[in-house]
Amino acid sequence: MNLYFDCIPCILRQSLDAARLVTPDTSLHEAILRETLLACAQTGYDQPPPMLAARVHRRLRALSGVDDPYAEIRREQNRMALALLPELEARIVAADDPFRLAVALAIAGNIIDLGVKGDVTKSDVRESIEAALKNEITGNFGEFHTAVQRAERILYLADNAGEIVFDRLLIERLPRDRVVMAVRGAPVINDVILSDAEQCGIDSLVRVVSNGSDAPGTVLSECSAEFKELFDSADLIIAKGQGNFETLSGTDAQVYFLFKVKCRLVAEHTKLPLGAHVLLRSQVRP
Repeated sequence: MNLYFDCIPCILRQSLDAARLVTPDTSLHEAILRETLLACAQTGYDQPPPMLAARVHRRLRALSGVDDPYAEIRREQNRMALALLPELEARIVAADDPFRLAVALAIAGNIIDLGVKGDVTKSDVRESIEAALKNEITGNFGEFHTAVQRAERILYLADNAGEIVFDRLLIERLPRDRVVMAVRGAPVINDVILSDAEQCGIDSLVRVVSNGSDAPGTVLSECSAEFKELFDSADLIIAKGQGNFETLSGTDAQVYFLFKVKCRLVAEHTKLPLGAHVLLRSQVRP
């Protein structure tokens, strides 16, 4: 999915939110906004939005001297989601179809996305959970379930802090000896890194690796050789979130995208309504 003109205001909002997070110095806010405007002017529209976001956040870190502006926010989002874990586990155990509910809740957790909404509250998360319980998943669930059962090597691409706890609910119901989870290679917005996976206990369930990139998505050209080998050898890839969809929707690998449609442009691109809980299959590798 390529960059749209309407992505630019969103990137500007992100950069200003991040600048205010790291410092009260308005001169630095101005410098970061100017750098963001320059990056927007120099970036081609044939690239996915996370490429521009990565460039902007690299400059933010360089100008502010803060390597991980969202560190405490990510930890708090993880704590917020972990507090909900016992209740969510109980709901899944009591469900008529535990696997389907685990998929629905994993998608519901995608609401915890500071790239789209600058502040996500516990109320927002609970509202998303209730929507997951009431609304049907858009996509072929049966096909996905069959693909999971048949896969020998599953690569699970995580997205955001807090959301990773909802991913845990699904991972616990996958064939874990066949699953590897990949996280971002460096801090960017509230995207998951290795320390988040450890805080949420994912590393005790499955192998967790870094993808080697600081883009808020999966830009294969910027990922590590180890990650690309895992990507190429996987016979099923589960990709969480809009950032992974934006960067991988053109791939010919067998990818199932799990996300909540939170952006008008993604809604128009997928021809799905805002708020839809999506299980979307990519093209199948020949």
